[in-house]
Amino acid sequence: MTFSASRRLPAFLPLAAAVALCFAAAPAVAQSVAAQTLAPIVITGARFASDPAFAPIGATVISADEIRRAGINDVNSAIRKIGGVYGRQSLDGSPDFSLDLRGFGSNSSQNMVVVLDGVRLSENELLNAVLTTVAIDTVERIEITRGGSSVLYGDGATGGIINIVTKRPTSKSGSGSVYTEVGQLGQREARGSIARAWDGFALDATLGTQQTDNYRDNNDYKQTNFSGGAQWFTAAGRMGVRLDSLRQDSRFAGSIKTLSEYLANPRQTSSPDDFGSLDSDRVTAFISQRVAGFDLAAELSHRQKTVKSSSGSGSGLYTAQYDSKQTQFSPRLRQLANVGGMLNEVVAGIDLTRWERDTKSIYGGFPTSAAEASQRSKAIYLRDEIRFDAAHDGRLAAGVRRELFDKDFSDALGIGTVRYNNNQGLNAWDLQASYAVLPLLTAYAKAGQSYRVATADENAFTPKANTPLQAQTSHDLELGASYGNAERKVTAAVFRHKLRNELFYDPTAGAFGANVNLDPTKRQGVELSASAVVAADWTVSGHYQHVQATFTEGVNAGREMILVPKNVLSARLSWTPANGQSADFGAQWVDSQRYGGDVDNSCSSRMPSYTTFDARYARKFGQWELALAALNLGDKQYFSQAFSCRGGIYSSAGRQMKISARYDF
Repeated sequence: MTFSASRRLPAFLPLAAAVALCFAAAPAVAQSVAAQTLAPIVITGARFASDPAFAPIGATVISADEIRRAGINDVNSAIRKIGGVYGRQSLDGSPDFSLDLRGFGSNSSQNMVVVLDGVRLSENELLNAVLTTVAIDTVERIEITRGGSSVLYGDGATGGIINIVTKRPTSKSGSGSVYTEVGQLGQREARGSIARAWDGFALDATLGTQQTDNYRDNNDYKQTNFSGGAQWFTAAGRMGVRLDSLRQDSRFAGSIKTLSEYLANPRQTSSPDDFGSLDSDRVTAFISQRVAGFDLAAELSHRQKTVKSSSGSGSGLYTAQYDSKQTQFSPRLRQLANVGGMLNEVVAGIDLTRWERDTKSIYGGFPTSAAEASQRSKAIYLRDEIRFDAAHDGRLAAGVRRELFDKDFSDALGIGTVRYNNNQGLNAWDLQASYAVLPLLTAYAKAGQSYRVATADENAFTPKANTPLQAQTSHDLELGASYGNAERKVTAAVFRHKLRNELFYDPTAGAFGANVNLDPTKRQGVELSASAVVAADWTVSGHYQHVQATFTEGVNAGREMILVPKNVLSARLSWTPANGQSADFGAQWVDSQRYGGDVDNSCSSRMPSYTTFDARYARKFGQWELALAALNLGDKQYFSQAFSCRGGIYSSAGRQMKISARYDF
């Protein structure tokens, strides 16, 4: 859940200014840049701007044009609607749905990593990455790489990574836009953005506000976000500083206790007095430079977040506040060179992270928690990729990673776990290969080991007090092939993840449930993606995932994991004639799945399958664009979150019509 505190200015703004001044004085920037530009690049593959020869194997790419054409206003929606990633309705009314790569159910957010221009956004808590901090107008592309990726991205990358790349400046350019939208369910949104680049220096800023009553009672949501940056660039690299700030206020509808109550009134609330807020501020300094045949890059990022929540009333009032901060430093280098006539890329890097959180909670006027938690991690990784056959794009890659974790927790007022110190060391590796066996047919294979460590939230509520959980490990395998070109292309893959000590909340553990290490589990399945230009103005695309998520050993051997649909199918049809009109139509079908809580598969029914549609039509008039859009066009009554057998239901939204206007300058 997400909720925030004071409306103060970030305490570290002076740091941002100081870093900017240091960058401004850097000798490299003093060079003449009269004819230099920094064209759009992709931070992907081996965490550097990709050479075309080393584009990531098997990735799904969402472009800024696709986002604009679909009329999508936030990053999370773009990943779900265009990228075909399954998402579950958020529990707090925000647009940050729980994204699920490869069927990890209720812990899906902790089994994938979200990265923004090299900075990890995934949280060291049981929370979704707050993608609403990323202004949609700043996004150049989103890249989705499914499957184990712990060598480059560390903890929690078993399901894959989502890499968000923002736009890069071009010398002597300027642009801006103003956008406003109104719709049903009290939807109101406005945002403005501006970017200006001179010779070697660029500034950009985006400010937006959004509010909605949402579909359910007591589910109002308000948000204001700002993103701004300054950067200096030359032909050899760039450096800069960026600030992303978010304020959210939410009211929490809670779960509907039974299926019959849901069917009678899916809009009702079970918690009319519950509310919360979230403040998040992140400042990032970055640099990339080419020196003596090496590419050097680093990001230094600091994030402060305050989460507040309040539930109940009177003598049963419960309030909580979480204040956390996280600092990341990720220096790395790359050498791209010809070795014996073959192009070779070697990448080495270090990831250093420190996270701290203070928690205070009160129930009925009495303090119930005063917890302090921290996690420090340090990692080193090395990856080598070689293109051994340029004619057939033959590639081989291998990588290793070693990461050390030091976790501390104390809560003198806690019940159960009150203190622990835990040190863990984990290894990851991967091997990848691809080869164009025919002019339009490329086959590839991936194998590796990935890992995840328990969050502070998970270790605070375990079956045995003061005993942290073991790390989760996964052996990952994927075989795939891609056929076609830019006009028509289809990609197919089969995958398997064999997990040990999977970290999971088991509602059947003990008297009240607990976070546990599960008996061995497995995810295996098939993925298909395709796109085609079917006529001069028409493009169709689709994504399909079939996944089997099961226990392989123990008392539940052979039983299905909860909250994992076996099949998810997404499709989009786009019409873009040259007369200023455009239309976009999307559909998604989600198969039935086990209710949350049904670990032993004893519930006699499953969460129903559902199909939803969305559509948008837009028309340009010079610099203006007017659009009409609809979400859940068929007004389907459905839900994607339910935490007990035929109960604990969070309703998804019904049909919503919206109109918008955009002015570009």
